Amino acid sequence: MSFFVWLEQTGVSVWVREAPTLWAFPFVLFLHTLGLGVVAGLSVAMNVWILKFAERHPVAPLKPFFPIIWVGFTVNLISGLLLLAAYPTKALTDPVFYLKIGLIMIALFLLQWMRRKIFVAADPSRPLQPDRRLRFTAALSIGLWAGAVLTGRLLAYTYNFLMASDLVAGY
Repeated sequence: MSFFVWLEQTGVSVWVREAPTLWAFPFVLFLHTLGLGVVAGLSVAMNVWILKFAERHPVAPLKPFFPIIWVGFTVNLISGLLLLAAYPTKALTDPVFYLKIGLIMIALFLLQWMRRKIFVAADPSRPLQPDRRLRFTAALSIGLWAGAVLTGRLLAYTYNFLMASDLVAGY
């Protein structure tokens, strides 16, 4: 628990949480939402393509999306770490936070697996003939991203302790 107290008192944590400016918590939250939109949005779009359009359209136009997805993830990671620093006790004592992180990790793993399957195993200039496994993975990935978005939103409401002082007091 002393880790939570220490982290909550760092300059970055106090600034993100308490600075009376839109450039602190509101802007970091905006960046987190923007990164989420890029990562989850483009990933889901690619999965929908696999499920509905792959047999009619070549895969090559999807290739430029992967670096954009990773830029979105980087924005999400940095903003997420800032949000975590602002309220570490809130997140790190909430099982929903760990579920969210797990869903994201699995979804990113599947994204990389599908990227290799699509661009290494197939000719990108031709339409793709997705097998059952690839279709299942695409559908699963959509569910994982939906779960990550849902658990992320639930974090605002499911926590038991906002600050370390609440944890000590047993609120």
